[in-house]
Amino acid sequence: MLKKRLTALAAFFTTTVIGGSIAMAQAPEEWQMGFQDAHSPTMEKIVSFNDVLLWICIVMSVGIVGLMAYILVRFSRKRNPVPQKFSHNSVVEVLWTVIPVIILVIIAIPSFRLLYFMDRTTEAEMTIKAIGHQWYWSYEYPDLGEDVSFDAFMIPDDEIEEGQIRLLETDESVVVPIDTNIRLLVTADDVLHAWTIPSFGIKIDAVPGRINEGWFRVDAEGVYYGQCSELCGRDHAFMPIRVKAVSKEAYAEWVAYAKEEFASNDSDEDLTVARLASAD
Repeated sequence: MLKKRLTALAAFFTTTVIGGSIAMAQAPEEWQMGFQDAHSPTMEKIVSFNDVLLWICIVMSVGIVGLMAYILVRFSRKRNPVPQKFSHNSVVEVLWTVIPVIILVIIAIPSFRLLYFMDRTTEAEMTIKAIGHQWYWSYEYPDLGEDVSFDAFMIPDDEIEEGQIRLLETDESVVVPIDTNIRLLVTADDVLHAWTIPSFGIKIDAVPGRINEGWFRVDAEGVYYGQCSELCGRDHAFMPIRVKAVSKEAYAEWVAYAKEEFASNDSDEDLTVARLASAD
């Protein structure tokens, strides 16, 4: 059994690390002001929609500043020593009502399309369940046919190795294949949490007693980082998320390892509990 586990782990390590399939790491950078690189269809649409909003904001800002400059010059004291007195202007009142409505409609159409696209996928090829705890994440892979589950804890500062990212590394990674529609189920067992990966454009609240659904599809191999994005208590800042996207061949190697490493551990624990109960 131990030899089988080591063989599966060695094969996965050779494929994903030595083989060079982990080609990038997507994490926050110092002085970063924009989005992280998009690596899912959802995030690509979010970035495109943000570009549209940015140009709308620029046009509105230029228009408002230009209007204010015209008013300051046209109606200055020098040009109008005797101020005019009036209380209503029907044209102006109609314009400042209709123009914002038109802008909101222009924004709403692509916004609703994006929200619908982000909601869920009807063509999911696999499912992962994420459960938030104070303060770590646990994961289940129900499609693997066994009770494959594990906990992922943040690596503390005194155990961080060279090349690892402080406050973002975990002892276990969520391993997923690229070019695969992945359904994500999210819940919590204590308080509100939120499962977030910026590069995937996904942020789902983890609510006790409720299962929320989302999805993502990773387009490139690499390591992607996220964090809990809901104020969940004292160690809110110390429950990161680490997703390792690999080729489908490497994922198959990991599945073989996971079935031995994670599912068998749970089985062994259940067997031990059963033995203790029968002994009592």
